[in-house]
Amino acid sequence: MFFTIPTIMTWTRIVAIPLIVGVFSAPLEPATRNLIATVMFIAFAITDWLDGYLARKLNQTSAFGAFLDPVADKFLVCASLLVLVHLNRAGVFVALIIIGREIAISALREWMAQIGASKSVAVHMIGKLKTTVQMIAIPFLLYDGVLFGVIDTGVWGTWLLWAAAILTVWSMVYYLRKALPEIRARVVKQ
Repeated sequence: MFFTIPTIMTWTRIVAIPLIVGVFSAPLEPATRNLIATVMFIAFAITDWLDGYLARKLNQTSAFGAFLDPVADKFLVCASLLVLVHLNRAGVFVALIIIGREIAISALREWMAQIGASKSVAVHMIGKLKTTVQMIAIPFLLYDGVLFGVIDTGVWGTWLLWAAAILTVWSMVYYLRKALPEIRARVVKQ
């Protein structure tokens, strides 16, 4: 199941990272770089929804695909945040909140899987909402211009990224609270 259509789509999100980063090194006008990076990010972000849909529709779900999908999402988001920090379009603090949460929750999920309690930290709606807000904020900040003559994507992207950071903390607290009974049970047994 390494090379099914859904898994290949997931791999494209990982391949997208150097492409998006590379756009900002290309000898292009800044507005052109912004537009290309934005379109690329949106196209690759759409594969996040599409690969899951196709995996279910084509009956090509796999443990490997279930592992790779969130990893690809985290790589794409974290790399894009680092680019935005480098371009001074996102603050270091907000990026650290989001990236730190991704690392912490990934580690928590791995540990919970090892002790057979992965269902207690299964993806919840708050986590999906956090991801959605991030996936809207990042292209706004990559574009960094005015859409339709009225939408300042830098301002909207900044507000949305902070909203994503708040949802990030909220979802982390949610997952930690769900895991706490298992953690306490393991500590008591030792």
